Amino acid sequence: MVRTTVDGDVCTVTLDRPEKRNALTREALADLETAVADATAPVVVLRGAGEAFCAGADLTVVDELDADTAAEFAALGQRVARTIETDDGAVVAAVDGAARGGGVELALACDLRVATPAATFAETGVRLGLFGAWGGTVRLPRIVGESAALDLALTGRTVDATEALRLGLVSRVTDEPRQVATELAGVDHAALRTLKELLRGGGDREQREARERAAFAELIAARE
Repeated sequence: MVRTTVDGDVCTVTLDRPEKRNALTREALADLETAVADATAPVVVLRGAGEAFCAGADLTVVDELDADTAAEFAALGQRVARTIETDDGAVVAAVDGAARGGGVELALACDLRVATPAATFAETGVRLGLFGAWGGTVRLPRIVGESAALDLALTGRTVDATEALRLGLVSRVTDEPRQVATELAGVDHAALRTLKELLRGGGDREQREARERAAFAELIAARE
Protein backbone atom coordinates (compact mmCIF):
# COMPACT_ATOMS: atom_id res chain seq x y z
CA MET A 1 0.00 0.00 0.00
CA VAL A 2 3.00 2.30 0.43
CA ARG A 3 5.93 2.36 -1.97
CA THR A 4 9.27 4.12 -1.46
CA THR A 5 11.86 5.17 -4.03
CA VAL A 6 15.05 7.18 -3.56
CA ASP A 7 16.69 9.44 -6.13
CA GLY A 8 19.72 11.22 -4.71
CA ASP A 9 18.64 13.50 -1.85
CA VAL A 10 14.92 12.97 -2.48
CA CYS A 11 12.89 10.06 -1.11
CA THR A 12 9.44 9.64 -2.67
CA VAL A 13 6.79 7.90 -0.56
CA THR A 14 3.81 6.87 -2.66
CA LEU A 15 0.41 5.88 -1.31
CA ASP A 16 -0.19 3.00 -3.70
CA ARG A 17 -3.83 1.97 -3.60
CA PRO A 18 -5.19 3.78 -6.64
CA GLU A 19 -8.27 1.58 -7.02
CA LYS A 20 -9.46 2.94 -3.64
CA ARG A 21 -8.20 6.49 -4.25
CA ASN A 22 -5.40 5.68 -1.79
CA ALA A 23 -7.80 5.42 1.16
CA LEU A 24 -5.96 4.54 4.35
CA THR A 25 -6.43 1.44 6.48
CA ARG A 26 -4.61 0.84 9.75
CA GLU A 27 -2.02 -1.18 7.86
CA ALA A 28 -1.47 1.60 5.32
CA LEU A 29 -1.06 4.17 8.09
CA ALA A 30 1.50 1.96 9.83
CA ASP A 31 3.35 1.45 6.55
CA LEU A 32 3.36 5.19 5.90
CA GLU A 33 4.72 5.90 9.37
CA THR A 34 7.54 3.40 8.83
CA ALA A 35 8.36 4.73 5.36
CA VAL A 36 8.72 8.32 6.58
CA ALA A 37 10.56 7.36 9.77
CA ASP A 38 13.03 5.20 7.84
CA ALA A 39 13.72 7.81 5.16
CA THR A 40 17.28 9.13 5.43
CA ALA A 41 17.15 11.58 2.51
CA PRO A 42 16.96 15.27 3.47
CA VAL A 43 13.80 15.72 1.40
CA VAL A 44 10.73 13.46 1.41
CA VAL A 45 7.93 13.74 -1.15
CA LEU A 46 4.52 12.31 -0.23
CA ARG A 47 2.30 11.56 -3.22
CA GLY A 48 -0.59 9.35 -4.26
CA ALA A 49 -0.69 6.82 -7.08
CA GLY A 50 -3.32 7.20 -9.79
CA GLU A 51 -5.81 10.04 -10.04
CA ALA A 52 -6.07 10.97 -6.35
CA PHE A 53 -3.67 12.10 -3.66
CA CYS A 54 -5.57 10.45 -0.80
CA ALA A 55 -9.26 9.95 -0.05
CA GLY A 56 -8.58 9.85 3.70
CA ALA A 57 -9.51 7.03 6.01
CA ASP A 58 -11.00 3.92 4.42
CA LEU A 59 -14.71 4.18 5.25
CA THR A 60 -15.00 0.43 5.77
CA VAL A 61 -12.61 0.90 8.71
CA VAL A 62 -14.52 3.92 10.02
CA ASP A 63 -17.85 2.06 9.86
CA GLU A 64 -16.46 -0.66 12.14
CA LEU A 65 -15.26 1.73 14.86
CA ASP A 66 -16.78 1.94 18.32
CA ALA A 67 -15.97 4.44 21.08
CA ASP A 68 -12.87 2.54 22.20
CA THR A 69 -11.43 1.76 18.79
CA ALA A 70 -12.26 5.26 17.52
CA ALA A 71 -9.88 6.83 20.01
CA GLU A 72 -7.22 4.28 19.06
CA PHE A 73 -7.68 4.93 15.32
CA ALA A 74 -7.51 8.69 15.88
CA ALA A 75 -4.34 8.25 17.94
CA LEU A 76 -2.76 6.21 15.15
CA GLY A 77 -3.51 8.87 12.56
CA GLN A 78 -2.23 11.60 14.88
CA ARG A 79 0.98 9.66 15.45
CA VAL A 80 1.57 9.25 11.73
CA ALA A 81 0.94 12.95 11.14
CA ARG A 82 3.40 13.84 13.92
CA THR A 83 5.99 11.52 12.35
CA ILE A 84 5.61 13.46 9.11
CA GLU A 85 5.66 16.84 10.84
CA THR A 86 8.72 16.12 12.98
CA ASP A 87 10.82 14.35 10.35
CA ASP A 88 14.40 15.65 10.30
CA GLY A 89 14.13 16.52 6.63
CA ALA A 90 11.69 18.63 4.68
CA VAL A 91 8.48 16.80 3.74
CA VAL A 92 6.59 17.95 0.66
CA ALA A 93 3.02 16.91 -0.11
CA ALA A 94 2.75 16.66 -3.89
CA VAL A 95 -1.02 16.85 -4.34
CA ASP A 96 -2.31 15.82 -7.75
CA GLY A 97 -6.02 15.07 -7.82
CA ALA A 98 -8.31 14.77 -4.82
CA ALA A 99 -7.26 15.19 -1.20
CA ARG A 100 -10.14 14.45 1.14
CA GLY A 101 -10.49 14.23 4.91
CA GLY A 102 -7.50 12.39 6.29
CA GLY A 103 -5.67 13.03 3.04
CA VAL A 104 -5.90 16.76 3.74
CA GLU A 105 -4.71 16.13 7.28
CA LEU A 106 -1.63 14.26 6.09
CA ALA A 107 -0.89 17.10 3.69
CA LEU A 108 -1.28 19.61 6.53
CA ALA A 109 1.39 17.74 8.49
CA CYS A 110 3.89 18.22 5.65
CA ASP A 111 6.20 21.22 5.61
CA LEU A 112 5.08 22.29 2.14
CA ARG A 113 1.98 21.48 0.14
CA VAL A 114 2.51 21.77 -3.60
CA ALA A 115 -0.51 21.25 -5.83
CA THR A 116 -0.96 20.60 -9.52
CA PRO A 117 -3.78 22.47 -11.30
CA ALA A 118 -5.84 19.26 -11.02
CA ALA A 119 -5.68 19.18 -7.20
CA THR A 120 -8.79 19.63 -5.06
CA PHE A 121 -9.19 19.69 -1.29
CA ALA A 122 -12.10 19.04 1.08
CA GLU A 123 -12.51 18.29 4.78
CA THR A 124 -15.54 16.06 4.25
CA GLY A 125 -15.93 14.60 7.74
CA VAL A 126 -18.83 16.83 8.73
CA ARG A 127 -20.92 15.35 5.91
CA LEU A 128 -20.51 11.94 7.59
CA GLY A 129 -21.35 13.25 11.05
CA LEU A 130 -17.66 13.20 12.02
CA PHE A 131 -14.55 15.30 11.57
CA GLY A 132 -10.90 14.75 10.78
CA ALA A 133 -9.18 13.61 13.97
CA TRP A 134 -5.59 13.21 12.83
CA GLY A 135 -4.49 16.62 14.06
CA GLY A 136 -6.52 18.58 11.53
CA THR A 137 -8.27 20.72 14.14
CA VAL A 138 -4.82 21.79 15.34
CA ARG A 139 -3.08 22.36 12.00
CA LEU A 140 -5.83 23.69 9.74
CA PRO A 141 -6.47 26.97 11.64
CA ARG A 142 -2.73 27.42 12.16
CA ILE A 143 -2.12 27.22 8.41
CA VAL A 144 -5.11 29.01 6.89
CA GLY A 145 -6.42 31.02 9.85
CA GLU A 146 -9.48 30.44 12.00
CA SER A 147 -12.04 31.98 9.64
CA ALA A 148 -11.00 29.92 6.61
CA ALA A 149 -10.61 26.80 8.75
CA LEU A 150 -14.17 27.13 10.04
CA ASP A 151 -15.46 27.66 6.51
CA LEU A 152 -13.70 24.56 5.18
CA ALA A 153 -14.42 22.29 8.15
CA LEU A 154 -18.04 23.26 8.84
CA THR A 155 -19.23 23.16 5.23
CA GLY A 156 -17.08 20.31 3.90
CA ARG A 157 -16.90 22.21 0.62
CA THR A 158 -14.33 21.46 -2.07
CA VAL A 159 -11.74 24.02 -3.11
CA ASP A 160 -9.62 23.86 -6.23
CA ALA A 161 -5.88 24.50 -6.44
CA THR A 162 -6.33 28.21 -7.18
CA GLU A 163 -8.47 28.82 -4.09
CA ALA A 164 -6.22 26.60 -1.99
CA LEU A 165 -3.29 28.83 -2.96
CA ARG A 166 -5.25 31.97 -2.08
CA LEU A 167 -6.17 30.53 1.31
CA GLY A 168 -2.58 29.49 2.06
CA LEU A 169 -3.55 25.84 2.13
CA VAL A 170 -0.88 25.21 -0.51
CA SER A 171 2.31 27.14 -1.10
CA ARG A 172 2.55 26.65 -4.87
CA VAL A 173 0.59 25.42 -7.86
CA THR A 174 2.74 23.86 -10.54
CA ASP A 175 2.71 21.11 -13.13
CA GLU A 176 5.94 19.75 -11.61
CA PRO A 177 5.67 19.45 -7.80
CA ARG A 178 8.91 17.49 -7.69
CA GLN A 179 10.79 20.62 -8.79
CA VAL A 180 10.15 22.06 -5.33
CA ALA A 181 11.74 18.97 -3.77
CA THR A 182 14.76 19.48 -6.03
CA GLU A 183 15.06 23.08 -4.80
CA LEU A 184 14.97 21.93 -1.18
CA ALA A 185 17.55 19.24 -1.83
CA GLY A 186 19.93 21.96 -3.01
CA VAL A 187 20.00 23.96 0.24
CA ASP A 188 22.18 23.38 3.29
CA HIS A 189 20.62 20.44 5.11
CA ALA A 190 21.66 21.47 8.62
CA ALA A 191 20.19 24.93 8.13
CA LEU A 192 17.01 23.37 6.74
CA ARG A 193 16.56 21.22 9.86
CA THR A 194 17.22 24.12 12.20
CA LEU A 195 14.82 26.46 10.42
CA LYS A 196 12.14 23.80 10.40
CA GLU A 197 12.42 23.32 14.17
CA LEU A 198 12.30 27.07 14.82
CA LEU A 199 9.39 27.79 12.48
CA ARG A 200 7.31 24.79 13.49
CA GLY A 201 7.23 25.39 17.24
CA GLY A 202 5.31 23.18 19.63
CA GLY A 203 2.50 25.02 21.35
CA ASP A 204 -0.27 23.07 23.06
CA ARG A 205 -0.56 20.48 20.28
CA GLU A 206 -0.62 17.43 22.57
CA GLN A 207 -3.46 18.80 24.70
CA ARG A 208 -5.49 19.78 21.65
CA GLU A 209 -4.93 16.40 20.03
CA ALA A 210 -6.14 14.68 23.20
CA ARG A 211 -9.36 16.72 23.05
CA GLU A 212 -9.67 15.88 19.37
CA ARG A 213 -9.42 12.12 20.05
CA ALA A 214 -12.00 12.31 22.82
CA ALA A 215 -14.47 14.30 20.72
CA PHE A 216 -14.07 11.90 17.78
CA ALA A 217 -14.75 8.91 20.06
CA GLU A 218 -17.88 10.61 21.45
CA LEU A 219 -19.28 11.12 17.94
CA ILE A 220 -18.62 7.48 17.08
CA ALA A 221 -20.29 6.36 20.31
CA ALA A 222 -23.36 8.45 19.49
CA ARG A 223 -23.76 6.54 16.21
CA GLU A 224 -24.00 3.13 17.92
